[in-house]
Amino acid sequence: MGLSRDHAVVEINQQQHFLTVGQRTPEGVTLISANSHQAVLDIAGQHRVFELNNRVGGVYSAPVTLPVVSIWPTNGMYLASGSVNGFTVDFMVDTGASVIAINSATAKRLGVDYLEANQIEVRTASGVEQAYSIQLNSVQLGDISLNNVAAVVIDGPEPHRALLGMSFLNAFDIERKGERLDLRQKF
Repeated sequence: MGLSRDHAVVEINQQQHFLTVGQRTPEGVTLISANSHQAVLDIAGQHRVFELNNRVGGVYSAPVTLPVVSIWPTNGMYLASGSVNGFTVDFMVDTGASVIAINSATAKRLGVDYLEANQIEVRTASGVEQAYSIQLNSVQLGDISLNNVAAVVIDGPEPHRALLGMSFLNAFDIERKGERLDLRQKF
């Protein structure tokens, strides 16, 4: 079935075996030698030469290509337009934020009923703020979309731009190429 130096793939009774020189199959066949043209097998004490048969088979699958979102900096910040629950939202990539953070006006615009959610305190650059812990149905950035993403709504006008935190970013391999930031979805 397959040959290479000191290795052979043999089929015995419709069972494939990958053998290294000296290895024996459960049926008692031992690989004596192999190269890319032929294999010598010991079968019941007799050495027999086998060439690669002319039967060729296989299945080809194209490699999986996952979407990549590339973001270029604006005034030193990585800004991107995306959507939350189908509504456009401007984000700032913030690897220091554990979850997506939006202000109360943005939450209302998105139709998020946050006032019934668990109230928590969050530490921001401005200090400790009151916030509401929520789940966003969908968050999309370019061709990448995630469902049920953890977020907080901070009661007040900040953050002015939604923070794209690690509850979204953890699903990606983040690579910086020069100034460009590439987000590639993990398998």
